[in-house]
Amino acid sequence: MLTAHTIKILQSLDKKKFRQKYNLFLVEGNKTIRELFDSKFKIKEIFSTDPQKLDHSNVPVTHVSENELKKISFLMNPKDSVAVCSLNEEQTEIEDKKIQLVLDGIQDPGNLGTIIRLADWFGIEQIVCSEDTVDFYNPKVVQATMGSFTRVNIVYTDLTEFLSHTKNINVGTDMIGESIYSFEKPENLNLILGNEGNGIRPETEKLLHKNITIPRFGKSQSTESLNVSMAAGIILGQLFSK
Repeated sequence: MLTAHTIKILQSLDKKKFRQKYNLFLVEGNKTIRELFDSKFKIKEIFSTDPQKLDHSNVPVTHVSENELKKISFLMNPKDSVAVCSLNEEQTEIEDKKIQLVLDGIQDPGNLGTIIRLADWFGIEQIVCSEDTVDFYNPKVVQATMGSFTRVNIVYTDLTEFLSHTKNINVGTDMIGESIYSFEKPENLNLILGNEGNGIRPETEKLLHKNITIPRFGKSQSTESLNVSMAAGIILGQLFSK
């Protein structure tokens, strides 16, 4: 049975300050929780309406009622289980990967979650985030990744410092730039994606080696610019087709 104190702590984990205070975050749904078993993330406890479906000898599983699950879930329609996990230690050093995504101020949890899924799909091992990018432990981000966060290394750092010292070619995405369809992918690449409303900030732009864009083929000039995660999918698909 869940105590009122435990419920209060778990409910507070939708806010970054409390995730950091308790060094905890939540993962919901048996499918995603199973992804944790062979990952670097440590599960402290699982609360489940059907513990037999998550039989894992190394992790304590507590049976809870559907009503109790609703109290600790962040979903409109709670799934079968909620796992309480420890935050990983923050990385102080970042090792360049051959191809990596760099996020400059992404704010929407759904966008970050989708970008993490895209990275996993295309085999991109690392995403480097600016310090003001939305926290990937945010429950909406975790849910949107569908488990992909367990296979992609996500680090937060000072982007100006990182992009000044990386050995990769810094390639920015913008409304003005070389067409992605003619762009020749460098062997070592940082693909930089900017904030949903403001794009890449000026101090980041100064460190770019190249700019690329997705050409508009539609005739309407009133069409909104592409969502950042949608643009990331198109660009990655084209880069990996070559």
